[in-house]
Amino acid sequence: MKKSLFAEFMGDSPVIRVLDYLLTERELDFSITDIAENAGIGRATLYRIWDDLIKNEIIIHTRYIGKAKLFKLNVENSKIKKLIEMHDMLTLDELRKRSEKIVVAH
Repeated sequence: MKKSLFAEFMGDSPVIRVLDYLLTERELDFSITDIAENAGIGRATLYRIWDDLIKNEIIIHTRYIGKAKLFKLNVENSKIKKLIEMHDMLTLDELRKRSEKIVVAH
């Protein structure tokens, strides 16, 4: 699995992988299983960091679908707002670099 720009910048850890995934998909909500799978970590690893994610209001419960409890990134959290800015800035910088390479190549 290739590291994302965010993980390269922040360091690769389970928390960063979860944050990276949720920052990328910030408008959607997910089950715990979906978060673990899409972040590339095991469920046991996610459960080890889960309480901190909830306690620090990084993720919030949104709804139930059947028995599944869904969560999403808490975009109202001021610290998360800053991470969103940084995540987006890293993405935009990379896109800018790539487009400059394309222009130079042609």
